[in-house]
Amino acid sequence: MIPTLETERLLLRPQTMADWPGYARLMMSDQAVYLDGPHSLGDAWGLFCHNLAQWRLMGQGTLMIESRETGECLGQVGIHYGPLFPEHELGWQLYPGAEGNGYALEAAQALRDWAFAVRGLESLVSHIDPENHGSRKLAERLDAELELDPDRPGPEVLVYRHRM
Repeated sequence: MIPTLETERLLLRPQTMADWPGYARLMMSDQAVYLDGPHSLGDAWGLFCHNLAQWRLMGQGTLMIESRETGECLGQVGIHYGPLFPEHELGWQLYPGAEGNGYALEAAQALRDWAFAVRGLESLVSHIDPENHGSRKLAERLDAELELDPDRPGPEVLVYRHRM
């Protein structure tokens, strides 16, 4: 039910318990500021479980980004939908030290293309904090368009639209 996707350098795979320590470290750190963090241990656990539950409940969710060369887990990429996500949202997060290598772009392209080809979605959104310049640049490199008057979860986020 949960796919494994391969790119030139990456394996996008289901999460396992072995991924929990790295995920928890990120989500409880100051680097989680653009992910509504830092989070408590309990909240980080809830988010980790939510990422997996999305697959069973909604047919999409989060995949871990793993280097095919080293086997190192580099972060996550996901599509979320449901009561807290009124539109299918494409998001990404890399672990410290993995930034600046094009991994998020490669992973987000692969999952976006999967969503369009396999799930039949025609559009995705990415909600991005205006101060998160790295994610804004990445959305633009994915050819997502900034919506000027979108429906959004709050005035503090920008909405980038990805289309087929």
